[in-house]
Amino acid sequence: MSQLDDSVRRIRKGAAVLSASSDDVRKRALLLMADAIDAERAAIKEENAADVSAAEKEGISDALLHRLVFTDSKIDSAVLGLRELAGLPDPIGRVREKRELDPGFILEKRTFPIGVIAMIFEARPDALVQIAGLAVRSGNAAVLKGGREAGRTNRILVSIIRKATEKIINGEWILGIESHEDVNAVLGMEGLIDLIIPRGSNSFVRYVMDHTRIPVIGHSDGICSVYADASADIDMAVRIFIDSKTQYPAACNAAETFLVHKDIAPSLLPKIGEAFRSLGVVIHGDEETRHFIPWAVPASEEDYHTEYLTLECAVKVVNSIDEAIEHIASHSSHHTDAIVTSDEDAKRRFFQEVDSADVFANCSTRFADGFRFGLGAEVGISTSKIHARGPVGLDGLMTTKWLLSGHGETVAEYSGPDGKPFHHKELM
Repeated sequence: MSQLDDSVRRIRKGAAVLSASSDDVRKRALLLMADAIDAERAAIKEENAADVSAAEKEGISDALLHRLVFTDSKIDSAVLGLRELAGLPDPIGRVREKRELDPGFILEKRTFPIGVIAMIFEARPDALVQIAGLAVRSGNAAVLKGGREAGRTNRILVSIIRKATEKIINGEWILGIESHEDVNAVLGMEGLIDLIIPRGSNSFVRYVMDHTRIPVIGHSDGICSVYADASADIDMAVRIFIDSKTQYPAACNAAETFLVHKDIAPSLLPKIGEAFRSLGVVIHGDEETRHFIPWAVPASEEDYHTEYLTLECAVKVVNSIDEAIEHIASHSSHHTDAIVTSDEDAKRRFFQEVDSADVFANCSTRFADGFRFGLGAEVGISTSKIHARGPVGLDGLMTTKWLLSGHGETVAEYSGPDGKPFHHKELM
């Protein structure tokens, strides 16, 4: 048995302890984690500075570097997130369904932790804190593999979190792994790990899915679109376009494609061109777009399939809402797509026909976030259609059990021509 295999087995035992722990224990563990990270921020920042320096020497992209830097404001947000998680209702044991099969014969469907969750994510130290917090609150053990660029930062964070909770949680529940060899070993740990959540490039997520029999949830690309309908308020559309693209361009919920109805293109596009140019946004536009924004780069078909993750985007003029919906269907990664419109019928159609995890009207795509949704935090965004979809918070880290309480009932009593009938009375 390898050392990693032995460690994961201990984590699995810890998952059982955490799953059975009280709501108060898990709340106090989160507050202890928050206090410890706050108290150790100088040491955390020192390790993070070393990571950043090494990454800069290796020439990593600006988008990755922006995610890697763990500033005081990001630490403040991480600490606040843990404290807010502690204030959320206990997700364990919630009754989803309750039914009386016969008088006094009660069936319930209740929520329970999944068990051991392996999370493989990019160079974002704040993501590690969010994931660890969600794991504790939901009663799940966590195996965490952060980006290589954040190795020192992740190492000290896992150490701080483990030490902060070791006296209150009677068992190991968090494990940090670092090498690609460890990742490949984890992918083969069916029976020890219950769920894998990868966050990274399209090719990496596909690699994970192709090399494991463990259930996987997550998304690959974040090709998000905003469509300005014929009835859109021009000033509103400008604000939403700017926020969706520039508020945090490295995020997976930042917009990459902007679709503009031909009827408002003469009014909207010059304003968008002026705003984006002043903000340093490169525009790849079709011929109609470049008629109103002459400095835009000619767009290729590939541009509408591109997740830029920087101050760059693709813009296209469309003839109708039908064309906009069709474009999104064939180019979107089904992450988050938005419409700007004052037409309720257009909004209804967009909500119904756009097949994405998050579909918005008259607001920025950047709202696709577990914290902003009131989920406390998130382990990522899922574009799958099973178990969890959209921002995956506490609820997405739960599974269910059917609990049936009887008084000696047997199936024979309810079988055959003289069998007792079920009355299946709904109790909630």
